[in-house]
Amino acid sequence: MAIYKIFPSKDATLYTEYPTMNTGLDEILEASTYIKNGDDQVSRYLIQFTNNDINNIINNRVSGSSFKTYLKNYKAIITGLNLDTTLEIYPVSGSWGMGTGKFEDSPITDNGTSWTWRDYEGGNKWSTSSFSPYVTASFSGTTGGGTWYTGSSLGLNIVQTQSFSYSDPLDLNVDVTNTVLNWYSSSIVNDGFIVKQYSTSEFSQNDANTTFMKFFSIDTHTIYPPYLEFRWNDYIFNTGSSSRTITTTSNILLSLDSNIGEYYSGSIQKFRLNVAQKYPPRTYSTSSGYTVNYYLPQNSTYAVKDTKTNEYIIDFDNTYTRISADSTGNHFTLYMDGFEPERYYTVLIKTTIDGSTLIHDQDLTFKVVNG
Repeated sequence: MAIYKIFPSKDATLYTEYPTMNTGLDEILEASTYIKNGDDQVSRYLIQFTNNDINNIINNRVSGSSFKTYLKNYKAIITGLNLDTTLEIYPVSGSWGMGTGKFEDSPITDNGTSWTWRDYEGGNKWSTSSFSPYVTASFSGTTGGGTWYTGSSLGLNIVQTQSFSYSDPLDLNVDVTNTVLNWYSSSIVNDGFIVKQYSTSEFSQNDANTTFMKFFSIDTHTIYPPYLEFRWNDYIFNTGSSSRTITTTSNILLSLDSNIGEYYSGSIQKFRLNVAQKYPPRTYSTSSGYTVNYYLPQNSTYAVKDTKTNEYIIDFDNTYTRISADSTGNHFTLYMDGFEPERYYTVLIKTTIDGSTLIHDQDLTFKVVNG
């Protein structure tokens, strides 16, 4: 029931068309293929997350439990999907400098990574031969464009792909757990990911492979920056000696107990649920039936959406967003540094009672603010 997000420390796009141009502060990341003036042109992008952030989650959040990690990038503009297009995601081999450039700065900025250079123009070039073991790069077209681990000889299963077609969801969302585990164990050095189109699509001189794939970068002015999402299951349903029962009626009222409404980015909030029946049975009692707190069934899950855009920040998941219970009541935990600050969010609760699936989202809201 736990989901934790970390954001990149740096990212940049590499362009064959501008072999020394740096784009470290551009709002867009691009993995495209196109033909210009009769020449094949290619772009690939680099994105890196710090070891400190990754190690902190594995050591202090996951606490030894098995987990999954996903690289997520929201689409900005994707055109030319007349054929299915596949993106490849590899761990980068070789350090690189983000720089402070933007696409088509005039004059161009060359103080960071580019198609030719790893760090800055005149510094260290991307290798094009004599690679380290298990490392490769482009073998056709313009030389340069990054170096990466193939994993073929390492046997680490660190090469991931995602295919896109016209009717598919167009955000990048790929399981990179094996790469993260190999960074954590120091089997390979964490120099981030390189995202590129499938090798047979790049430099192909085929108009059918002309596909522009642009995603939002960490420097976006939207609410859609890229991130690594860690998911692990710490679900526990143990009511102990509590005399409360699981509700059997779908006519219920839900609220977040002690919801203060605003939370600092970086805080951790354990939300508890108040579950009451709308129409409690008539009984002879000295207390109100509306004050009796019930448990939700064990199949209940939560989700979180942006209140303004209605987009899911955390979607319902039968493994990773199940609602736990202890002797006090139902509960789940949210890590606020995974949310964009200065925005409102709505919690949704999904449960199945007496054959009916219910989704509650009334008055379950909070705001994340800059700390």
